[in-house]
Amino acid sequence: MIKILCRYIVLTILILMTGCGTYFNQPYDVKDARIGELASKTEILRNFPDPYEQVVVGVYNFKDQTGQYKNLQNGSSFSTAVSQGGTTMLLKALEDSKWFTPIERENLSNLLNERNIIRSTRDEYGKRTNTTQPPLSPLLYAGVLLEGGVISYDTNVITGGAGARYFGTGGSTQYREDRISIYLRAVSTSNGKILKTVYVSKTILSQSVNASLFKYVSFQRLLEAETGYTRNEPVQLAMKDAIEKSVEALIIEGIKEGMWTTADGGLTNKKLIDAYEAETILEESKLLNDRRQIIEDHKAEISFGATTPIFNGDYKKKKVGFGGYLSYSRVLNDRLNLNVDLAYAKMSSGRTFSEEYIMPQINLEYNLLPYDNLSPFIYGGGGYILAIRNPDPPLTEKVETPKIQLGAGVRLIASPKFDLRLFAESNFTFSDKLEGVESGKRDDFYYNIGLGLNYKFGKK
Repeated sequence: MIKILCRYIVLTILILMTGCGTYFNQPYDVKDARIGELASKTEILRNFPDPYEQVVVGVYNFKDQTGQYKNLQNGSSFSTAVSQGGTTMLLKALEDSKWFTPIERENLSNLLNERNIIRSTRDEYGKRTNTTQPPLSPLLYAGVLLEGGVISYDTNVITGGAGARYFGTGGSTQYREDRISIYLRAVSTSNGKILKTVYVSKTILSQSVNASLFKYVSFQRLLEAETGYTRNEPVQLAMKDAIEKSVEALIIEGIKEGMWTTADGGLTNKKLIDAYEAETILEESKLLNDRRQIIEDHKAEISFGATTPIFNGDYKKKKVGFGGYLSYSRVLNDRLNLNVDLAYAKMSSGRTFSEEYIMPQINLEYNLLPYDNLSPFIYGGGGYILAIRNPDPPLTEKVETPKIQLGAGVRLIASPKFDLRLFAESNFTFSDKLEGVESGKRDDFYYNIGLGLNYKFGKK
């Protein structure tokens, strides 16, 4: 019993290793208030190069424009899915960056009322004491207004998980990814022109890991155990991170447009712009689920590789052969290629049949995901099988036949010039005499599995 218990304890520990930071820091006591957590972009803003001159900005309302409420499995909730404190988060990000002087505009009526109270109090005090009171300092006005807000909050963008159970012992994991998107724009107060607009999105991850044991360890002795954890990324921190990223992007976009500059000028500006443009190119090459998109502009490919044909004829015993191929491909468009191949294969079957073949063939290839780093493809075409006689041929009749082939595979972009290809195909012949035996109604055919290397050249 002790051995069985130790075995399942070790299994549980291994399952929980992926989330040990969360699992071994579970809350057991009431915690005191603390300074708010930093988002991933907070330190970047705080360490940003100093500006040549701070810009006075006003933010009237950076609001939740989704109008979305929290999604509950049972019943409904009147709590909003997104924090309503977007204006406060934006003002804090502007302050941390040191590039802007934010002024109060969200509750401007409160500020104006308070200033009226100050004026009235000073007037009354001046009349009572017969003294002249100094005038109230004028309000700052903004040269730039910042507008925008949270424009979408999408739940269950990606969901999934995995699990296994064997004789009452098992574990499972589940995950869910939500997504929040914001827009931020700078508007000139002198003429109302929109100076720059930036768009930022942030994913929000939720994870659950569980392990359980339900086992009879001996007669009338049942061992039952369960453990696990759930981790949800706070929506408020995700929103704060997205807002701070938008402020960073707005600053660098403004430097590119010449709206403002760093205190050091030229070289510092160039470093910021170069890093930002490299990040922009990388992000714009990706789709929603971080699928990187690669636009290729070559017009031709040369491919070569090794294959393992498996002949399927009238003999019961099947053997694995070997071969290779050399191919030239012409790129017709982003999804279609026209391939001209010359293949070699040595195929065997039964105890006596062994033959070598050369097969010229032509294929039309279709790429399902042409802009992805890993792309599946399908192809089909026709060719001809030409036999090469062995010194001691096992066959008395030389058999040659046309064929058609259908296949599928995956392509991995290893570099701008080279691809790796893994494929499998079925080759259907129009003869039942390839191995010298004619039996049944079905013609001979063979399977082929191959691994190849593509070299891309030329420009479209």
